[in-house]
Amino acid sequence: MPLNITKDSIDIGIVTADAEAMLKFYRDTLGLEFEGEMQMGTGTMHRLRAGTTVVKIVVHNKTPGASAPPGGIAGATGYRYWTISVDNIVEASDECAAAGYKVAVPVTEIRPGVRISMIEDPDGNWVELLQIESA
Repeated sequence: MPLNITKDSIDIGIVTADAEAMLKFYRDTLGLEFEGEMQMGTGTMHRLRAGTTVVKIVVHNKTPGASAPPGGIAGATGYRYWTISVDNIVEASDECAAAGYKVAVPVTEIRPGVRISMIEDPDGNWVELLQIESA
């Protein structure tokens, strides 16, 4: 049976050992709107909005024994990056670089009218910025 999807986006959860560093990146640098925090049985979830997507930054009371390797697409298999569509890719990438974050892929035109950039968050996850020029 296929899903009966009720929302036009997919939410994402990112488990971290350093919520403050991740909030500084996602909330303060990328500018995602802080929605609030909630206590869970195992820790705390910080909720941020990117359009209709909710980005959940989760920190457990006890740090998990394993960590995902950094390095984005080439670092390992599995979920390695996610995409935010923007209309200011150059400015956003420049701001991330100025704030000290690694721009793993500088602004690059991947086909006519479509540009990407990949930024590494404090835990080594990659966030792809995507800009599609209107015709």
